[in-house]
Amino acid sequence: VVLGRLGRVEMAVTSNLNINFLVKPQPVDLLAEASILRLSRRQAVCEVSLYSAGNEAELVAHVTGTYALPI
Repeated sequence: VVLGRLGRVEMAVTSNLNINFLVKPQPVDLLAEASILRLSRRQAVCEVSLYSAGNEAELVAHVTGTYALPI
């Protein structure tokens, strides 16, 4: 989601990543819904929700991540 918004960013690195696994996913494709919570000159804070395909009512995992951006 960060690269989709900013394009190719050299030297952007993950500074924090937290994944909460909530249920065992079904043996199907996983779908991700991502959003940027905050985007500044120095960092991007993102959130991702993961679902099993065909069962979007049940959250499989919740992810938050922070990326340090070069200045």
